[in-house]
Amino acid sequence: MNILITGVHGFVGSNLVKALAPNHTIYGLDIVQPQKEGVRTTFSWSALDTEGAMPQIDAVIHLAGKAHDTRNKSAADVYFKVNTGLTKTIFDWFVKQTSAKKFIFFSTVKSAADYVPGDILTEECVPTPVGPYGESKIMAENHIIENFAPDAMNRPFHNFCDADSKYTDKQVYIMRPCMIHGPGNKGNLNLLYGVVRKGIPWPLGAFENRRSFTSIDNLKFVIEGLLTKDVESGIYHMGDDEALSTNELIEVICEALGKKAHVLHIPKGLMNGVAKIGGVLHLPLNPLRMQKLTENYVVSNAKIKEALGIEKMPVRAKDGLIATIKSFAEG
Repeated sequence: MNILITGVHGFVGSNLVKALAPNHTIYGLDIVQPQKEGVRTTFSWSALDTEGAMPQIDAVIHLAGKAHDTRNKSAADVYFKVNTGLTKTIFDWFVKQTSAKKFIFFSTVKSAADYVPGDILTEECVPTPVGPYGESKIMAENHIIENFAPDAMNRPFHNFCDADSKYTDKQVYIMRPCMIHGPGNKGNLNLLYGVVRKGIPWPLGAFENRRSFTSIDNLKFVIEGLLTKDVESGIYHMGDDEALSTNELIEVICEALGKKAHVLHIPKGLMNGVAKIGGVLHLPLNPLRMQKLTENYVVSNAKIKEALGIEKMPVRAKDGLIATIKSFAEG
């Protein structure tokens, strides 16, 4: 297949190139165009508007976007310009290409929910994003659905499939991954790793929250499946099979480092009081951060596994996390 990957130089893009290049021809679309091993050519976004500039493409993987700024320093309009605007541009180009049959858009679970109201987040939730990151992603999702399967907008949860589509020869997938990690990733997991590596005790052991993660190896497996199998168009959540508590995550980090875990079980009431004081004094631990550190966020991957015809993901959550942590230590 000829596959076009937007944001090809990012963490996920680089990993997909390594996974897909042996069996497919990869083209890139990015704001920068340096040569990249495994990529035939990387085009600028303006090439989409130039007739004859782009080769025939069989599939598009749209990764380019503005990542979630957990420090809330990014202007809101940047999220909508990039996450919504670029998605509109590439999707509108895709539907005009007669050769292009598959479109994979990387959204986020944050487009569905900022927090999980029940035990587990499924595709049947009514989207309630909070903040410009999630809101810009759901707007991008809605543009895709409105233009690919407009009747789906009137159905519960925006479920859609080929039968609803204006383009019966095309398949479109909206992927909502939870936190993606792997060797080379420098995200929030790296921040927790830095705390544990310094031997700082974890003070929130009394909170037994559970969270889902997405190993890059499991993600690569799923994307290969979507490209090569006849999978129904739709919205798919993505995560590893097992959810881990933050306490378990710290134990995994320590196991990878050969260290002993230091988890303190300070009473919840006391730690919530400390967080309130931190909010008044503008300290790192404040009520909002306390909520994010202790809340449950478990994501179901049942729908994507059923669509691919598998019972479990190839990589266990713990094994994927250990590989990521070891890469931090080696780097």
